[in-house]
Amino acid sequence: MIEKIKPWIQGKRVLLLGFGREGQSTYHVLRQVRGYEKLDIADVSSPASRPDEDGLWITGPDYQKCLDNYDVVFKSPGIVLEKPAEEYKCRILSQTEVFFQLFRDQIIGITGTKGKSTVTTLLYHILKNAGMDTMILGNIGIPALDHMEEVTKDTRIVFELSCHQLEYMTVSPHIGILVNIHEEHLDHYGTMEKYVESKHRIFKNQTGSDMLICNVQCLPQEGTCPSRLIRAGVDAPDAQLCVSEEKGETWIRYDAQSYRIPVDQIKLLGQHNYFDIGVVYAVCRILGMDEELFTQGLKTYEPLPHRLQYLGERNGVKYYDDSISTICDTTIQALKTLKDTDTVLIGGMDRGIDYRELIEYLSQCQVRHIILMEATGKRIYQEIYRYYPDFENRSRLILAEHLEDGVRRAREITRPGCSCVLSPAAASYGIFKNFEERGETFARLVFRS
Repeated sequence: MIEKIKPWIQGKRVLLLGFGREGQSTYHVLRQVRGYEKLDIADVSSPASRPDEDGLWITGPDYQKCLDNYDVVFKSPGIVLEKPAEEYKCRILSQTEVFFQLFRDQIIGITGTKGKSTVTTLLYHILKNAGMDTMILGNIGIPALDHMEEVTKDTRIVFELSCHQLEYMTVSPHIGILVNIHEEHLDHYGTMEKYVESKHRIFKNQTGSDMLICNVQCLPQEGTCPSRLIRAGVDAPDAQLCVSEEKGETWIRYDAQSYRIPVDQIKLLGQHNYFDIGVVYAVCRILGMDEELFTQGLKTYEPLPHRLQYLGERNGVKYYDDSISTICDTTIQALKTLKDTDTVLIGGMDRGIDYRELIEYLSQCQVRHIILMEATGKRIYQEIYRYYPDFENRSRLILAEHLEDGVRRAREITRPGCSCVLSPAAASYGIFKNFEERGETFARLVFRS
């Protein structure tokens, strides 16, 4: 199976652009395949340990200046090209591109600003639980080429796709899922239009025999989606896939079928997660799964950490880690879900996100203590006092320098019998390594003596 990569590199001068997890994976795979004229590596910095094999290492601030000296460049997702791909003489490839070229008809691709990891892991879990031949790959942290030898003709490949993986793709999955699009990564793309364009590559190269499940919030412009479009939404009666609450119960309506989500028997919380369940339900029905098997898988699914994760109770207060929330909408959804929230901690790295939606929600919600931290917390605080004179009970606003200070305050003021949630509505970079480290730090601070 691995030999199928050879046509891309046979007799070629090959460069690996980036040597993180995916770059190292690509290196080891290409070393097995061989057939290239040369294999070099370029990265802004040199790793602690280099491979022993011959090959040129290109490092430093000008590491991308060499691209046109090569025939093929395998770009890692985190690398931002200095100019448009079409302006280079070399062919820009990626693990994802090559893998999709080989297996696209077997791939269910999932992207979105938020919720894609939940949809990906839930779908994989339910398919696996039902006894189907399936694998999970991609942005979830599993390089695709590492597992291509395991693919059979019957394998269903559940593939999480980031905007960076999609950005230069020329092939789309057989089943595409676009969970949502919110303001994000503007520090990279510059404009919302460019970010949306990147996400839309999930369907741009589909065919009439493919399908796209897409949130009604971010539908393709008419005539731009070549595949069968399944519109999905919450309380969207005109959508083919609709999730709604009716008489205290949550229902999925799809393809003339109705399914009641057993919300009291599952660990996923909140309307946004019920939408994700709806999307997964539709895929499972498309694949021919019956409701009993779907329900079995749904009930045994363990949610990913840092996504409204219940941490435990201290001094009568329930603590939740929602560190994954880096945009306004997910923080709003968290507060709508945890109706007994007494204290919320908000703030992080400032990427210029528009916080009007969150401010307006905070003004009318019943949360008694709003702790605002770091750069975005200070900006939200200032904007409220400058532009929102009608903000309800501004005494609820508490400025904290950082997470440690915020948690200290939260432990002092949160009422027993209520909840305290970290839901930052901001990125962690520059403060923490990632949202995982932020969530772990929050948990440690909550429960330390």
